[in-house]
Amino acid sequence: MKAIIAAAAMAVLGTAQVSADEIEIRRNGQTPSVSGKAENFTGQAVISSLLPPNDSTRANLGQVDFAPGARTVWHTHPAGQLLIVTTGKGWVQEEGKARQEISPGDVVWIPATVRHWHGATATSPMSHLAMTYMVDGSNVEWQEPVTDEQYK
Repeated sequence: MKAIIAAAAMAVLGTAQVSADEIEIRRNGQTPSVSGKAENFTGQAVISSLLPPNDSTRANLGQVDFAPGARTVWHTHPAGQLLIVTTGKGWVQEEGKARQEISPGDVVWIPATVRHWHGATATSPMSHLAMTYMVDGSNVEWQEPVTDEQYK
């Protein structure tokens, strides 16, 4: 299963590995953007790979653009996730806690294994940079959708 997840991540992130021992510039648009899969997102989300993981960082970086009302499903990350909001207004929620608004310039750290979701508000699009960290070939465990009742 981990090999399938790693292969899927590489399909989204692009096949070119980043060198761990020299400067590399990945040009804007070098890797095509993809629509978020229906089993991982509710609504329209576009994922743009910016940097695949390498042996030094074991991290990958992507930009996710959410249309109003779009959001991830509930999920966790084995080594945590870093979000940097770049445009719009969004929400992030840790299971069992109140939903919080996030805005451009906000930096959100989600600790390892914390069950959560994030996405745009109901009336505004939102974009963020998302950095996740690979552990044993996996960087995320997707779970069930956030219901409309949970979202609102």
